[in-house]
Amino acid sequence: MTETFTVAEETGRLDKVLDDHFSEYTRSQLNDWIKKDLVTVNGKTVKAKYSVKTGDEVEINPPAPVELDLVAEDIPLDIVYEDDDVIVVNKPQGMVVHPAAGHSNGTLVNALLHHSPLSTINGTFRPGIVHRIDKDTSGLLMVAKNDHAHQELQAQLKAKKNLREYYALVHGTINEQQGTINVPLGRSMSDRKKQAAVKDGRDAVTHFSVLKHFDGFTLVKAVLETGRTHQIRVHMAYIGHPVAGDPLYGPRKTLAGNGQYLHAKTLGLTQPTTGQELVFDTPLPGYFKDALNKLTPLEDGLDFDVNNC
Repeated sequence: MTETFTVAEETGRLDKVLDDHFSEYTRSQLNDWIKKDLVTVNGKTVKAKYSVKTGDEVEINPPAPVELDLVAEDIPLDIVYEDDDVIVVNKPQGMVVHPAAGHSNGTLVNALLHHSPLSTINGTFRPGIVHRIDKDTSGLLMVAKNDHAHQELQAQLKAKKNLREYYALVHGTINEQQGTINVPLGRSMSDRKKQAAVKDGRDAVTHFSVLKHFDGFTLVKAVLETGRTHQIRVHMAYIGHPVAGDPLYGPRKTLAGNGQYLHAKTLGLTQPTTGQELVFDTPLPGYFKDALNKLTPLEDGLDFDVNNC
């Protein structure tokens, strides 16, 4: 369905203005449509860097949703909450969220399709997926069961209205009780698989507070203000405290395991139809607690119970 708007007070690059104006679409979607000439300004196709002017007539022609061609698989799910619009699932460490090269099945999406209909906004390989967490990160994820819910949840993320709290075990001793890391992120110039602090990257803000000090490690609560790829992992490494077990951003000598000690523990959202504020919490998985119990806690005056988190 074609959508149009007239530029009033907006300024700057076309892709950024579109991102601010059309909250129901992701910036990557909009950029892809610009490249495919599905976006016009005053009837002409332009580049993403085009600088909009007052009075410009912008038109976007989103492609029709692609018919899903995925295999529904009967894989157990740890569903924390479900209604007609939303599923909140506790993803285990090691499970890929959606199919991609090298992971055509066994993903969270394959499991969800067996359980319920999902939104179609993200096309063939990411039905229902509003936001993602890494394969080796465990924890809470919200999933849209229909397109209306997907658009509403996506708008909440863009407006930074969702609560997303993670527990992360990081290397070293963090002396500050709390802090904020405000460092833009983008793709690393030296390694395409990695993200990095980039001067002209996308805004990225992580708030953290210390929960407990251990010999050689610190357990922190990290709260996302934005949700960039690998954000917590890159930000903690940037300040010299990489996530334990992180094979991409951490040191070679780290805690044994199958991935980083990072858990999406608390998730808050507004129910798309009723407007009810919902908050969900899930305990740390067993492997995470076991690792903490093997570490030597330090006398830091912090009241934290490893076995009750």
